[in-house]
Amino acid sequence: MKKKLTTVEFRGTKEQEAKLLEVIAKYDGVPGKTMPILQEAQEIYGYLPIEVQRIIAEKTGIPLEELFGIVSFYAQFKLNPDGEISIAVCLGTACYVKGSGDIIEEFSRQLNLPVGSTSPDGKYSIEATRCIGACGLAPVLTVNGDVYGRLTKKDVADILAKYQ
Repeated sequence: MKKKLTTVEFRGTKEQEAKLLEVIAKYDGVPGKTMPILQEAQEIYGYLPIEVQRIIAEKTGIPLEELFGIVSFYAQFKLNPDGEISIAVCLGTACYVKGSGDIIEEFSRQLNLPVGSTSPDGKYSIEATRCIGACGLAPVLTVNGDVYGRLTKKDVADILAKYQ
């Protein structure tokens, strides 16, 4: 699934920016610094919005386009913050063949929210994940870390009702 840019307003703090600048300084002159800087930046902010990528680009000289290409390519990086209610549907092989594609589409439909994004109010986020290690319960998803298994798309409304 293609990652989508967030529609949630960036709310970085001066403290977070100071930590980011420390990380960038720590890797100054270090070959292969891009991935560790991005990983540590994501630890600081929880995701890698374009505003953070711009700071990294300006301070390191790494082109913004290159940073965005890396962030949007690797599954470990997030372009969106987790919502207050964070939904992650497994699209690994076992889950997918048992209908997880239909389930994630149903969440998207009921919340009117594209997969891979966070609602503008920050309440919901939906993301596709790979295997979470519960193949025997396929199809599986998590909501704020709570695991739900052996699902059909008919279960989506009941799951959402628990979090409203």
